[in-house]
Amino acid sequence: MTIRPDPRPEPAPGEARAAARVGAGIFFSRIFGFIRDRVVAYYFGTSDFADAWRAGLRMPNVVQNLLGEGTLSASMIPIYAEMIEEGREEDAARFAGAALGILTVVAGSLALLGWLIAPWLVALFFAAWDAEKQALTVSLVRILFPMTGVLVLSAWALGILNSHRRFFISYVAPVVWNVAMISAVIGGAVYFGLQAQSRDLVLALAWGGLAGGVLQLAFQIPFLVRYMRGMRVSVGRGVDGVQEAVTNFWPVLAARGVINLSGWIDMILAGRLRDGALAVMGYAQTIYVLPISLFGMSVAASELPELSRMRGEGEDVIAERVSRALRRVTFFLIPSTLACLMLGDVLVSALYQTGEFGAAQSLVTWAVLAAYALGLPASASSRLLSSTFYALRDTKTPARVAYLRVAVSAVVGVALMIPADGFGFSNLRLGAAGLALGASVGAWLEYGLLRRALGRRIGSHGPGGGSLSKVALAATLATAAAIGVQLVVPTAHPIVIALETLVPFGVVYLAVAALLGESIQLRRSART
Repeated sequence: MTIRPDPRPEPAPGEARAAARVGAGIFFSRIFGFIRDRVVAYYFGTSDFADAWRAGLRMPNVVQNLLGEGTLSASMIPIYAEMIEEGREEDAARFAGAALGILTVVAGSLALLGWLIAPWLVALFFAAWDAEKQALTVSLVRILFPMTGVLVLSAWALGILNSHRRFFISYVAPVVWNVAMISAVIGGAVYFGLQAQSRDLVLALAWGGLAGGVLQLAFQIPFLVRYMRGMRVSVGRGVDGVQEAVTNFWPVLAARGVINLSGWIDMILAGRLRDGALAVMGYAQTIYVLPISLFGMSVAASELPELSRMRGEGEDVIAERVSRALRRVTFFLIPSTLACLMLGDVLVSALYQTGEFGAAQSLVTWAVLAAYALGLPASASSRLLSSTFYALRDTKTPARVAYLRVAVSAVVGVALMIPADGFGFSNLRLGAAGLALGASVGAWLEYGLLRRALGRRIGSHGPGGGSLSKVALAATLATAAAIGVQLVVPTAHPIVIALETLVPFGVVYLAVAALLGESIQLRRSART
């Protein structure tokens, strides 16, 4: 049997509408991610249990990162979307089924391999940890490796839905994953009669993650039926489009591999810093990734299928679309950067300061967040630039740039982390902030190289100096207003202070941007 797509295809949404759908899905999933991390912070703080949890979550994540959304977006979506656009539904069906079959075999094999070698990985990465902490981490890794294999299949579902312009469903699906973990840790605390950290409780959290991965995939299946009726799962490389996808896959896999290597290097280095460094990095990264996901990934994900359909059009048409997308990204990322830098203490305290997570943990997490934030605009914009290369069927250029970025990030991070670890608050040190600064330097290098390479392909495509100046002025005035409010409001609960500070920040930014004409220009360009 072959796919019989619904005869009423999804209409093409506007640029801003498509990005808004992705952003809305990501927003809801990230909100529940923050709730999950607040629960984790309440029970585990920056303890050994929190370190083990972060390590257990990140080490198996290599499977998802290698085979998941980014790799599939580069290798599968351009081909599948083009087949759909050309009316080749049967070819698209066979291609999607082959992609699913190959991914299932590869992801399952890697998950099994990770489960088998978990003790050696933990001993290699965290040699400085004591035997009890290492044993707990091994148990967590062995639970979470199968979870990442299932999440790879969720990324396949995301690719199919995105190609049919069903953006919201796949990006809101991680809400189910987060709810499962929140329920597991709270339910575990009630079942075990615990009010604080324990080995049983962190293991319950991991089992919740595995169950949540399965539920996340199941959540998307009903929405896939409309497009995938009669699909045959296979592993045949003779299927039309598979060979090209495999050819595109290897450079992206290599790039994702070096990025994973960078993440693992950061884990190894953080494992040699003071206890709590890995946990603090995890809390800071959750906040740092939010604006990248909302305003970088959302635009990049919604633009990839459309740019893939435009591949045969003139370079000036593609360049204009990329320029508009970059303006949308920077409109939100510049104020996000200033908020993390200058108001990060308010953000961290409101999100995490509870139970085992105190004021000292908030200050150190803010320092790490600020170091990451310096690279925010570059990191988010690079997502869009990489998607443009993928749409042009060029996966090698982003891969080559990724190698250099990772190397520079590692060198700078190592150079800064040792002196930074000499400073801190309470028993927590700032070594993780040095690693974060290295990541920011690498992010700006990647952005510059991608812009230069893309300029050679499609010509001028930047957000525009005038637009950047207006956005920067509006963000600066908004930050000044928020700091002024922060200085005069009385002491209150961190969540209350956050509302009193961040709401004026947002209102002032949008008002000033509107007065400068930037928000109006943004809406016009989105409708062009």
